[in-house]
Amino acid sequence: MTKEEIIEIIFENLKLVRVEMGYTQEKLAEMIGVSKKTLVQIEKGRIMPGWTVVIAVCALFRESGVIQSSFGGDPLELIETITREGMVYRKEKTLGGKVWWKELSREAGYILQQNMISRHFRILDEDDYRIYSSLEEDEAKARFEELIQDSGNQ
Repeated sequence: MTKEEIIEIIFENLKLVRVEMGYTQEKLAEMIGVSKKTLVQIEKGRIMPGWTVVIAVCALFRESGVIQSSFGGDPLELIETITREGMVYRKEKTLGGKVWWKELSREAGYILQQNMISRHFRILDEDDYRIYSSLEEDEAKARFEELIQDSGNQ
């Protein structure tokens, strides 16, 4: 999934999220830092939200059913994967990928998974902490192999 696709998903679903969460246009506009007029224009399909608006919506409403089902879980994980591609991640506790994740491999205490909706990849440790994410399958598999080899050398 790309940045543009994420923007498009929020663009298409912003009104649904607002209604689901029980906010007025005025209150939501205030929360995400845009004017009510701008929010109305987005909801009517006249203008696209900017990346910062999309991040604000995803961060504030990450528990929304609409958001969760659109991104296959926590939208911030996908946003972080896109914006930090190729960088080392801090460990972050996950639920282990029981809903939107397909397990590709499990070895030496590590699990390689792919999100069934966004299609991005991640590696979890044996305690379900995310230690790596990537949009690129080859990079995720290479990192997985490195981790397995490193654990065998310890």
